[in-house]
Amino acid sequence: MRTEDKLPATEERRPDPARPRMTRTRFWLLGTTLAVYAATVIGVLTTSWLVKLDWQVMLFRPYKQWPEFHTFLDYFVVMGQRGPTAVAVAAWLGWCCYRQRTLRPLLALGTSLLLLNATVGAVKIGFGRLGPHYATTVGSNEMWGTGDIFPSGHTANAVVTWGILAYLATTPVARRVASLIAAGFAFGVGMTTVYLGTHWLSDVVLGWAAGVLVLLALPWLEPAMARAEVLLLTLWRRLRERRAPVPVPVPSGRPVAGTPLATPRTARDDELPARETVAVVRPGAATGRSPDGRPLHPVRQHTVRSERTPVTPVGSRRPPHADRVPRATAPFGPSGASRGRTATGG
Repeated sequence: MRTEDKLPATEERRPDPARPRMTRTRFWLLGTTLAVYAATVIGVLTTSWLVKLDWQVMLFRPYKQWPEFHTFLDYFVVMGQRGPTAVAVAAWLGWCCYRQRTLRPLLALGTSLLLLNATVGAVKIGFGRLGPHYATTVGSNEMWGTGDIFPSGHTANAVVTWGILAYLATTPVARRVASLIAAGFAFGVGMTTVYLGTHWLSDVVLGWAAGVLVLLALPWLEPAMARAEVLLLTLWRRLRERRAPVPVPVPSGRPVAGTPLATPRTARDDELPARETVAVVRPGAATGRSPDGRPLHPVRQHTVRSERTPVTPVGSRRPPHADRVPRATAPFGPSGASRGRTATGG
């Protein structure tokens, strides 16, 4: 028995995140969009009824039939321009990246816009179709010229820029609401270009199909976006480590923060505690005077009483004097008293 046969049923059915699952709805949507894209291109190249419809709408001149909407639609068509819409959506997705702590929203927007530029831009340059205002022959498809309007860039950009919000929605309700809003903007921008006469109707149809194909291709690019996110986060982490301040080394003589100080050594029973001399430093000792101007005595080291040399008193502590008569050694008695009286009387 092989190893794959020993896996439980739950392991076999677990989807691989690196391989996006193709649902039935997405499969039919992808097939229908590809069919519309191919039919539009073939219809314009063969100058079929689609080209005749383009000329009928162009000669009808909608901007002259309803001139009251012209001013409003001039501003509304900005919703399909790359610069303003990309900046607005990028600002919102940047806030989502900050809250979700991931770069996936901005990476999905950037990937979709790059894919749109590569596909739509290449088709525009390849066909070179001229616009309604620059048409030369009535009834012709105006292909292989110097134009760049097939497919409509405004329409495809509106589909991708606003549709990315529905693609990144996290709940089914939010996805449905964002899909309706994106469809409304894409439809309005496309029909506005037809009203203003800047695009053929077939340009708009092909722009819708091109934008939907870009959104449907994003699930296959999710593994590449995941690897790009890891690479960008790694580069950002290394850049922050390089810009981080270098810690200053602490001298060995000073205690390092966070380490316990050395505990003092305890004295033994037969060891006497050592005594240190204390030097008294007075303010102004360097100048020899105190702050109030009085002279200071030189600093002396004070010793402890136990360290002083004992003095044994021998005899009298009074210093000898030259005029002092030595005291008689005989004790007081009558002879001394009579000697005193005789001297007084004499």
